[in-house]
Amino acid sequence: MSRPEIQNNVKTGQYTTNYLEQGSGFPLIFIHGSGPGVSAYANWRLVLPKVAQVAHCYAMDMLGFGYSDKPTNVRYGMKLWTQQIVDFMDALNIEQVDFVGNSFGGSLALSMAINHPKRVRKLVMMGPMGVSFPISYGLNEVWGYKPSAENMLKLIDLFCYNKKYATKELAEVRYQASVEPGFHEAFSSMFPEPRQNGVDDLSFTDEEIKQVMNPTLLVHGREDLVIPVSNSYKFIGLMDNAELHVFGRCGHWTQIERADDFASLVNNFITRK
Repeated sequence: MSRPEIQNNVKTGQYTTNYLEQGSGFPLIFIHGSGPGVSAYANWRLVLPKVAQVAHCYAMDMLGFGYSDKPTNVRYGMKLWTQQIVDFMDALNIEQVDFVGNSFGGSLALSMAINHPKRVRKLVMMGPMGVSFPISYGLNEVWGYKPSAENMLKLIDLFCYNKKYATKELAEVRYQASVEPGFHEAFSSMFPEPRQNGVDDLSFTDEEIKQVMNPTLLVHGREDLVIPVSNSYKFIGLMDNAELHVFGRCGHWTQIERADDFASLVNNFITRK
């Protein structure tokens, strides 16, 4: 049986990273969010083929997620994941990329722009973390997930404004992914209580954010119950070279609820001279 979520793998430092690859053009790396059962495929399956029409797209499974390695003897956090991205780019001989980061992936894309500015051309941050905020009820529920089909359905419901996307079928797929061997062990070690520490680890100071001069597109769902839209308002106030698109009647999953519109925004932004 072919598994679309498992495609290629490459050695990144001591670990192996699973990734999807599609398209041609300037390289672009997609970074998924931090929900249980997430993978690059689960997060980006609807928009990857569309963005691949204008870019050479890579979608990574971050360490501890999807089908990349899930080491048990590491401290999961910004430092580990940022290094994985650098190692991934080095392994594939990619000098510079555009990034599309969702939620915690937005924070990791920002980390690359702050810590490795020459490796980054443009940034797209969707429903992003990266600024400190009091942890939301939604994010606390996501990070505190205890595996069950019922709990997964509750999370999917939190992610979506339009409940037609919060299907039992999707919840079942994500639940099954969250209970594959090693998945929950890694996930439950990432964001222990107090989970505010996880938010703070993935945040930067105002001064650090102000230094980012890369063209940046911020995208947020107005009804996001996981990462508040106020995060993007804060970013737009700090980042000199940024623009912001807010979708009304949309939750945390912009790339699913508004897949075509999201892909169009990204394509227009990355191809603009």
